[in-house]
Amino acid sequence: MGGFLLAAALLLAGHPALAEKRVALVIGNSAYQNVPQLTNPANDGAVMTATFKSAGFDVVDYRRDLTARETRRALRDFADAARDADIAVVYYAGHGMEVEGSNYLIPIDARLERDTDVYDETLSLDRILVAVEPAKKLRLVILDACRDNPFTRNMQRTVATRSLGRGLAKVEPTSPNTLIAYSAKAGSTAQDGDGKNSPFTLALSRHIATPGLDVRKAFGFVRDEVLKSTANRQEPFVYGSLGGEDVPLVPGVPRVVTQMPVAPAPVANPQADTRRDYELAMQVGNKGALNAFLAQYPDGFYASLAKLQLEKLTAEENRAAAVEKARTTEAERARLAALGARKDTLAKAEAEARAAEQARIAAEKATQLAQQQAADAEKKRAEQQLAAADNPRAATSPAAQPVAPEKGPQVASLTPASQPADLAKSVQLELRRVGCLTEDADGDWGSASRRSLSQFNRYAGTRLDTQAASADALEAIKLKQARVCPLVCQHGYKSDGDRCTRIVCAEGSFLNDDNDCEKRREKKPVAKRDGRDDEDVPSRRRSRSAEPGLPLPAPSVGVGVGVGGGGIGAGIGMAPGIAKPQAQAARPARSSGQIYCDAYLCRAVRPGCHLDYRGGGGPANNASVEVCN
Repeated sequence: MGGFLLAAALLLAGHPALAEKRVALVIGNSAYQNVPQLTNPANDGAVMTATFKSAGFDVVDYRRDLTARETRRALRDFADAARDADIAVVYYAGHGMEVEGSNYLIPIDARLERDTDVYDETLSLDRILVAVEPAKKLRLVILDACRDNPFTRNMQRTVATRSLGRGLAKVEPTSPNTLIAYSAKAGSTAQDGDGKNSPFTLALSRHIATPGLDVRKAFGFVRDEVLKSTANRQEPFVYGSLGGEDVPLVPGVPRVVTQMPVAPAPVANPQADTRRDYELAMQVGNKGALNAFLAQYPDGFYASLAKLQLEKLTAEENRAAAVEKARTTEAERARLAALGARKDTLAKAEAEARAAEQARIAAEKATQLAQQQAADAEKKRAEQQLAAADNPRAATSPAAQPVAPEKGPQVASLTPASQPADLAKSVQLELRRVGCLTEDADGDWGSASRRSLSQFNRYAGTRLDTQAASADALEAIKLKQARVCPLVCQHGYKSDGDRCTRIVCAEGSFLNDDNDCEKRREKKPVAKRDGRDDEDVPSRRRSRSAEPGLPLPAPSVGVGVGVGGGGIGAGIGMAPGIAKPQAQAARPARSSGQIYCDAYLCRAVRPGCHLDYRGGGGPANNASVEVCN
């Protein structure tokens, strides 16, 4: 028994990896307060908590449904736990979003009514990286947060040009030994699946804690399983780089085996490590990474590829400097011309502007040549890799080109070739950033995208092909740090710096079709007829009858006679003839036109009165009576 304990102690002393301190923080946000709740994040967090605990992690802190304040406190506590750790892991499941190229994790109490609320109500990915920064060997952040974001549907944009991306944005960690894993690659969304857990978390729990398995290969297996389960609709992706040694989350247990005769191992490809390091340098994509690769591999096929890539980056830097020089010299020439400078000073400025323009054109040609050479070299490398895959024996022979793939299970490449839709969307996002595209970046390279790239060519002085999105166009647009195309505002708004503001006209003015404020015209008075028009038609006609020379219309006369035992009563009605009876009927008469007669006189019936026949009649006995209302 004592000999066994001594052997175990020697094994532990010989393998310090078994004594490494590993800590993990798991956050699952499901119960969102202002948008529909999520089902899977809480379940996914429970599964990953069990995975890390079964893997023997020293600290596994599971937090569920955190507000912004609670999330900050959890990250602060975890940073204290990771201060003396070798491996620190943060797993997050919930909502996340990308704004202006930066990634943010959304707590459950976020409202996000405006795009600027993102900076106050969410936590940036940089804050997560600060929490894992103290770890010595591996800093790992896993984000299952690439779901469709419901907050952007009703979010008010305070700046028209501020971009809100789909999914999460690509990120390049600045700290060494740092990996950031997405459940779906940048610019795409992940699926929750039909079960209790997302496809990404299920695959992650199966492979991430495999003893002795390098974490990069583990994510490769996760990528293959998720692609298969989602019919190639979701591809997990890993950003960052590690060194040449394997870095497993769970170290392999050393075993003593009996030496037995084995078959000769297949000849390994001597260029496999070189190819892997070249791909990692290409993923970083700057001159420092390529120079570091050339320092380790100064000769060979991949060294030649790295030198071509360096020439391409140098040519692009020179072209950017030449473009800026041409712009500044032209601006100075225009300023001097506007100020009416002396002829010799103006001539000198024009000469400098011409020289700068010629240098810009030369730099453009040199950049195009370097880009073409680098693209041809990469194409040749891809063809040789395909040929090596078809003929593995030739790939391992000394005379073969050093481009054969590695044996064993295929691992997700960190720098896969961009798909056409991804490249088009990346170009569209850059065109939106420089103010040349107003539509959303959807990956469809249509007429709007072609027009926007033509506008970029016009204002940036480039000659990029507008018929299709290209890597050259993407790189050219990325070199522009500020707005290129002028801001165009819709009717009712005007440009104010990098935003559109509403036009407010002064009192008494209105906004016309030319988007200008115009003074309202005062209404002119309209002539009206005087009050005499209110008189009835018979009155006007009676006034006309007083004028000499005007003929009177023939009157109409009505006579009514009543006979009774006591006498006779007569009633006579007269009305002037009127040419338009309709007009007369439209106005009330001032008198009934009836005549009342008694034993003494005859007179017109008073206005508002009429004759009422009562019967009888005779001397001193009238048959009709005047009745007034």
